Amino acid sequence: MIAVLFISMLILIVIGAPIAIALGGSSMIWVYLTNAVPDFAILHRMVMGVDSFPLLAVPFFILAGSLMNAAGLTNQIFDFAKACVGWLPGGLGHVNIGASIIFAGMSGAAVADAGGLGTIEIKAMDDAGYDRDFSVAVTAASSTIGPIIPPSLPMVIYGVMASTSIGALFIAGFIPGLIMGLSLSILVYYFAKKRHYPKDSSFSLKRLGVTFIRGLPALFSPVIIIGGIATGVFTPTEAAIAAVAYSLILGFVYRTMTVKKFMAVSMETIESTAVILLIVAGASIFAWILTANRVTENFASALLAFSQNKYVVLMLINIILFVVGFFMETLAAITILTPVLLPTVVALGVDPIHFGVIMVLNLMIGLLTPPVGMVLYVLSRVAKVPFERCAVATLPFLIPLVTVLMLVTFVEPIAMWLPRLIFQ
Repeated sequence: MIAVLFISMLILIVIGAPIAIALGGSSMIWVYLTNAVPDFAILHRMVMGVDSFPLLAVPFFILAGSLMNAAGLTNQIFDFAKACVGWLPGGLGHVNIGASIIFAGMSGAAVADAGGLGTIEIKAMDDAGYDRDFSVAVTAASSTIGPIIPPSLPMVIYGVMASTSIGALFIAGFIPGLIMGLSLSILVYYFAKKRHYPKDSSFSLKRLGVTFIRGLPALFSPVIIIGGIATGVFTPTEAAIAAVAYSLILGFVYRTMTVKKFMAVSMETIESTAVILLIVAGASIFAWILTANRVTENFASALLAFSQNKYVVLMLINIILFVVGFFMETLAAITILTPVLLPTVVALGVDPIHFGVIMVLNLMIGLLTPPVGMVLYVLSRVAKVPFERCAVATLPFLIPLVTVLMLVTFVEPIAMWLPRLIFQ
């Protein structure tokens, strides 16, 4: 009867049901047909799925990123990034990546990066004569850095599902995120030389200093979040609250935040949080059914029977995650697959923190692949480019991202050196 669970979920997804409804609805169908548990067990498990203190970080990180956008601080980040790397060939492409790395320390969400910085970045690249498709591709690829460099909403969800340290997960993503940025910059440099894209401007130490001082309050936000978590001053949830408070203070100091703007941002945050938590609740009952029916154990046994080599198993899991990323929303995939995959990799000696970085990085690549690629849909609207063109333009940028994924998978210290150094 477990096949009924998957078939009903796939049917609901195909007919266009929201992922949360597909997960919860298929679980209800299974319970009704099998009569294995009382009906109220569904509500109980869904509530238990979201009854977690660390999940409070989700709405606060969303609100912090939205407040940064509403307060206009993204412009200062963009100007500082221009001063840092705008002098390179294909300057604004590098600026696009650099701004995403900085903004990653505030938002924790790829869609927030694409929607917030994307408008500024694509317009600037258009004005400088870059191809619209290239601009969209760079913006899409660089936005995936957001959930890798701390803070990270997907890592919060993984940490809750895996019962592991969210702070250590955040720190573990820092070096892989920087390597992602470097690899994307190498590809931008290649295209810039091939297509003769211009430099944005010559390097100016004075301009760098001016933009740094002007943007210092905004640039200090990641220091508060990452530094507070790394030094043990904040838990990730407390860091999210501190980020909101700091963003509000900056908004009112710069006089870019009004009560009307704050109310609008708050309502958007409530809507986004409701969607995320509904997905987590639906995925929780779905995952509980899989666990109760020993699907997770059987899957682990099948993988271990195929190979006892952890690198072979990790490669197989990466392929599974990559395919799942084509069709399933990131947070739902993490909630469902973590209980299924984690016991297998832990049995092979893989650290749960390391596996969390692998899973999140892999599923971030899924944001750039049709048919579900959320970042592509966002940028399609922002740039007024057909979804299909966005998908095709982004294809070359999958190469450096997949390369980094393989490095993180097979060279454990890339992810684990920093958290072991800080939390040992």
